[in-house]
Order: sequence, then structure tokens, then C-alpha cells
Amino acid sequence: MNFGSLGQRIANLPADYRRLSPLMRVVVALGVVLLLAAVVWYAQSFGSSKTSFKTAAVTRGDIEQTVTALGALQPKDYVDVGAQASGELQIVHVNIGDVVNKGDLLAEIDPTVYESAVAADRAKVRDLQAQIKRQEAQLELAQIQNRRNQGLLKINAISKDAADTSAATVKQDKASVDSLKAQLDQANSTLQGDEANLSYCKIYAPMSGTVTSQTTLQGQTLNNRQTAPTILQIADLSTMTVKAQVAEADVGKLKAGMPVYFTTLGMPDRKWRSTVRQILPTPETVNDVILYDALTDVANEDKALMTSMTAQVFFVLGEAKNVPIVPTAALRPSRSGDKNTYRVMVMDGSRPNPREVKIGLMNRTTAEVVSGLVEGDIVVTGVESGTAQPKRSGSGGGRPATL
Repeated sequence: MNFGSLGQRIANLPADYRRLSPLMRVVVALGVVLLLAAVVWYAQSFGSSKTSFKTAAVTRGDIEQTVTALGALQPKDYVDVGAQASGELQIVHVNIGDVVNKGDLLAEIDPTVYESAVAADRAKVRDLQAQIKRQEAQLELAQIQNRRNQGLLKINAISKDAADTSAATVKQDKASVDSLKAQLDQANSTLQGDEANLSYCKIYAPMSGTVTSQTTLQGQTLNNRQTAPTILQIADLSTMTVKAQVAEADVGKLKAGMPVYFTTLGMPDRKWRSTVRQILPTPETVNDVILYDALTDVANEDKALMTSMTAQVFFVLGEAKNVPIVPTAALRPSRSGDKNTYRVMVMDGSRPNPREVKIGLMNRTTAEVVSGLVEGDIVVTGVESGTAQPKRSGSGGGRPATL
């Protein structure tokens, strides 16, 4: 309100007032009284407004700068145990949660068809072995007759045609023996394949670990002609891997070997610490967001970590201990252009004074003070405006102010 112009208008009222009619004089007088009352009310209501500052002290403590991500736990080493043979799953010897050793018998498939094939192959092998013996005996007889005929030919006791015929018979018998031996090799190969298929009817543990899942139940029929059916999964739960999905904007800050820790939903107060093992180069797109997988291995001796647990992962970019720290709310951009230099308002009695400070590590709540502030300094983090209200029923209110 412009009180100067208001006073000038009031000063000019006597000259103008005499030219007014009696009724208008009453109206003007009432207006002046109301105007003065409004001025007094405004001065009492808003003239006592005062500004108060939100402040915080520079303290000494620990600070870390991190990149956060959500992840899921899975065993580092696991195997899906499948069936290489088709047939009915007759027996499953283990249950979910059982601990097994490498080589333990896990399950058995109906071996009837494979046993029949092996029996037929063995009979074929025996038959070929017998044919070879018979053919070798014929070869031996043909060789004896040929030697005799070749001797008689030298003394002209037989014709040359008879001698040539006996020599050709020897070669034919040798070829027959070689053919039978080749057939025997083929039969042995078929036998070995069918014996292998028969051995697949018994499924053994390929590694030591814990049975974590079973996808095929006893009595179901397995068909391995298209894909190898999975029966169960064995995992080594002594070492778990956290697969964290890191945003595209943050993945460039990470590298293998950097420290990392994580918590789980069920145990938010417990921290597991390790280092980054690998950052996978191929991203995954989730709702048009590019995410990269960062893998971290952690020991799990007490088996507190379980498969598919959700983890809140913190990748430590830097940390400092027992250093002066200031709330980030107190920091304002500096005109110097240095990204590590900020402006803060430091309380000097009841008045805030600006000061340039150098900042080191920073997170969302606090920042490390490198220079410009000392422990105990009071800095302004915000401004409040407290306004005195006229006395009336109910509570008064204020309005915020800016620094």
C-alpha cells in the first residue's frame, strides 16, 4: 500500500470537502474512517512479520557416494538335470531340499525298450562273430587247396585254369572275412550306442549341491526327441550371485572389482559386502528403459541368502570417514564455474553471510567439506516466514519466504 499518496489525498480533503453537499460530506467522512481503520488493521496484521531460517551445523562423520540398483539373488553354480532318454519316469530318489553329492543316483526311467535294443545288438554281434569264424575256416581251406594246386601246376599235374580258380577263391574268402569284420564293427558301434541310451535311464548327479526344484514328477512320460526334458535342478548354495540391473546413465560409473554391498527385504539391517565380478555388455530393455546386468558373488555359509530374493544393491563410488560434512540442502551453485565449488549461507549471529566452499564426495543428503567450513559452523538450509495474525478465534498461519 502507498501510504504517501494516501496522506496527500487526506491533506487535500479540507478544500474539496467544503464544496460537497451535506450528504456527500457524511459519506466522505465515513469513507475516511473506514480507510484509517483498514490502515491500522493492515499495520497490526502484517507489520510484525519476521523471517526465520532453517539451519544445520557442520558436523564430522562418514560419507559414501553410491550408485543404487535393484537385483535378484541366484546360485553362482547350478545345473538343470535333464533326461537323455525317453520313457516313463519310474523313480525319483530325491526331494527338494536334499543335499546330494556328485555321482549320486537321482532318478530312473523305464529301461524296457533300451534293454531290448541292447539284447538284439548283442545277439547280432554274436552272430557276426560266428560268421567270421566260419568264413575264416573256409579261407584257411581255400589257402591250403591253392598252395597244393600251385605246386601241382609246376609239375603240370593240373591245368592252369584250376590253379587260377583256387587262387581267386582265396581272395574272395579274404574279402568275405573283411566284410564280416566291418559288419561286426558296425554292430559293436550300435551296441555301444544302445548301451549308452540304456545307461541314460539312470540319472546321476553331475555336481554336488542342493536340490532346489523338481519340474517332472514320478510317473510322467519324458520325450527327448525335441528338447531334453528337465527333471530337477541342483545348485551350490554356498556362493550366491546378485544380478543387479543398473540404469544406462549409471553403468559407466561401474567397473569390475569395485566394492559393493547389498541388503535384502527380509533382513534390511544386515549388509553383505563383496566386489563386482562382471558387467554384462548386452542390455535388457524394460518399459523402454535400458538396463545392464552387474554380477556380484558373495559367500553364503549360513545359507541365509536364498534363490530369487530381492536385493537393494549399493555400488560404492567413493567413501570418506571422520570428515566434516554439510547437508546438501545448504549448497547453492557457485558462479566460479568449478563443479566442486558451491555457495553457502553461514550464520553470523542472526544474519546469514555468503561463503564459497569446496566440496568432495556428495550424496543425496550430505556432502564432504574440503575447505571453506569447519566443524560447528551453522549454515542455512532453508527459509521460513512467520507472520503475526490478528487476534481471533482459531490458529494463525504463515507464508514461506525465499532466501
